[in-house]
Amino acid sequence: MSTYGETDVLVAGGGPAGMGAALAAARGGAKTLLLERHAFFGGVASHALGMPINQMRPADRARGAIHEMVIEHVLAYGPEAGGMVRHALVCNVDYLRVAVMDALESAGVDYLLHTQVIDALMDGNRITGAVIATKQGPAEILAKSVVDATGDADVTFFSGAETLKGRDGDGFLSPMTLLLMITNVDVDGARAWQRDGGYRGIVDQAREKYPLIPQSIHFELGPFPIRNALVINHGGTKARGSLDASLPEEITEAERYSRRQAIQITNALREFGGPAFANVQLAATGPQIGVRETRRIKGEYVLTEEDALSGQRFDDVIAWRSGWLDIGFVRFDKMKIHDVPYRALLPEKVDGLLAAGRCISATHVAASAGKSMGNCMATGHAAGLAAAMAAGRGCAPRDLPVADIQAALTADGVDLTRGGSDQDWLT
Repeated sequence: MSTYGETDVLVAGGGPAGMGAALAAARGGAKTLLLERHAFFGGVASHALGMPINQMRPADRARGAIHEMVIEHVLAYGPEAGGMVRHALVCNVDYLRVAVMDALESAGVDYLLHTQVIDALMDGNRITGAVIATKQGPAEILAKSVVDATGDADVTFFSGAETLKGRDGDGFLSPMTLLLMITNVDVDGARAWQRDGGYRGIVDQAREKYPLIPQSIHFELGPFPIRNALVINHGGTKARGSLDASLPEEITEAERYSRRQAIQITNALREFGGPAFANVQLAATGPQIGVRETRRIKGEYVLTEEDALSGQRFDDVIAWRSGWLDIGFVRFDKMKIHDVPYRALLPEKVDGLLAAGRCISATHVAASAGKSMGNCMATGHAAGLAAAMAAGRGCAPRDLPVADIQAALTADGVDLTRGGSDQDWLT
């Protein structure tokens, strides 16, 4: 097998967590390579066609240098690219995809698109890099530190480290959702129609003709860069039952079901939704279904539901999570801002590896409490800084003094004292 190259820090996965990790590692002085299996960066922020990138400025306060860097590169393209709506960055995803590349290049991050990790390189219990799939065959990339930001804990799984999956007891996984954009909509009329419960009123009328339409949908109602268009988020595969996106046959079924569902939703709105939707058209669906939950690492600490609800604080805090405890269209509860301990980024028994984003160490419910994209970027920021430090010092990430990581985060503008706070600003 050929060797593609060597790097200090290898980041697998270019969603919000991977973006945060790569930017932080490069700014921390490490030679950094970011891998993404799709044609663009952003993860669900790009796949979802304009769904708000939540928790980027909670309570209208900056979270730190990495979040602000992404926001500023998007806003540099002007109002057509997007803007801030309370705590969320709302964008035209085609501008976002370019803005992320701008940010990565400005920080000196090397990156590869259309590149998927298919195995881990191991020396005993230490990860030394990854195997990637390319059009020229598999190739090895060697690294001093690796960050798993794949969402599905792929690198962790390939390394042999233990992973968690689903709800304790029955393995239930949160539903997947293929977001869709509709256009030729009377947007103001649609917003009023939804606030008055309009969709609930058409379900019984439309279900016989369009059996795949979900019980509820949610229009992203904030100001949107594309005029006369709305993005729809909904229960997705909830009615289809629990499907596992880490299994090829099940994610295939999720895509098949959801793409037919998108057409039926649009047709049902046109026929039964009244004047606001009389001329509605399906403008686009996401390039892949949005996955809320698959594998997570089993770390030195596993975050719990109680941690989220109580606003738990930890001495080894390296990030915090805000927003809602949201098991997509299954459960929606208020929580407190709570800390993420460094131990939740460290897989048991495998050295040289950190996790970031939705695959950090957490229970099924606790994972749903932290999956907002701004929270994922925050754990990426911490993982990237730690990976750069470990690479520079020639040690395993678990051997770093946490105080050094905390000091670097503080220097990057991260306030690590917000755990335990109520979220009175969140409605």
